[in-house]
Amino acid sequence: MTGYPANSILVLVDVSLSGQLRSGAAELIGAAASVGSAVALALAPVGNAERLGSELAALGASQVLIAEPQELASSVVMPTVDALAAAAAAVAPEAVLTANSIRGRDAAARFAARSGSALALDAVGISRDEEGIIAHHSVYGGAYLVDSAASTDALVITLRQGSSELRAEAQPSNVQQLPVAASGAPDATITAYRETAAASSRPELRGADIVVSGGRGLGSGENFSLVEGLADALGGAIGASRAAVDAGYVPQTMQVGQTGVTVAPQLYIALGISGAIQHRAGMQTSKTIIAINKDPDAPIFDIADFGVVGDIFTVVPQLVAAIEAKRG
Repeated sequence: MTGYPANSILVLVDVSLSGQLRSGAAELIGAAASVGSAVALALAPVGNAERLGSELAALGASQVLIAEPQELASSVVMPTVDALAAAAAAVAPEAVLTANSIRGRDAAARFAARSGSALALDAVGISRDEEGIIAHHSVYGGAYLVDSAASTDALVITLRQGSSELRAEAQPSNVQQLPVAASGAPDATITAYRETAAASSRPELRGADIVVSGGRGLGSGENFSLVEGLADALGGAIGASRAAVDAGYVPQTMQVGQTGVTVAPQLYIALGISGAIQHRAGMQTSKTIIAINKDPDAPIFDIADFGVVGDIFTVVPQLVAAIEAKRG
């Protein structure tokens, strides 16, 4: 296969085993297209190439590679690594970009080790200078912003979900099949697989544009209805601090922070959250942060763009009423 631009960025997008494109593809392709030519790589069951190619071209991929390995349904990660190796050999990209998800990090790390490439995990953005691609990181709980680059070969980057607002213009569909030879490397085996749809009208926490989170200041799990009401009024996702999770108010899947989900929405609202460094590490790169807390000395106010010192049980119902009245 030939005809790939010298400034190609190879983008691994996530596709379900049923052949559906998962969220985050637009963000990855948009970030890649901002510094080069986005070449999307998708692993999919047989028969989905044309549809996926059209969807990825609409998101801005200049070229799309579709791999249909037989091992896809039975092996956890090695088919993805093998496909990345085959695609990188064909494209010779300046950088390889994946989501900073569990699967994305696993595949990126294994591919970097196999190819001897530099690995930049959990980037919050990418750019270019005269020497090549640069990954930008928020580290030490958001206390510092640092850059990383590769001195040789392609830089392998995982991008924090929700960190980039960039989107690319649609491109004509240009789909090619990617032959992939199985490496036979050790891998976990999938013995059973079942997709379940979450019965919720709210967006998924990871990658949501608006997140409303509650902390220990809510006092109980029942009082999380306050968070739910504001999230529903804004069309946002629901999160929580570690203190709220440890207290048993909500499940761990809702935890935002260093040991939970990292988010970077357009709007983050913290209700009754003190702002411990563990929590701030997971949300500090949000574009706009609003904190409501009765303690004027709460650390969350140090990073908030807007702060309200007051009782959340008084402020939040008034806020919800104002939003609904504005909506008419």
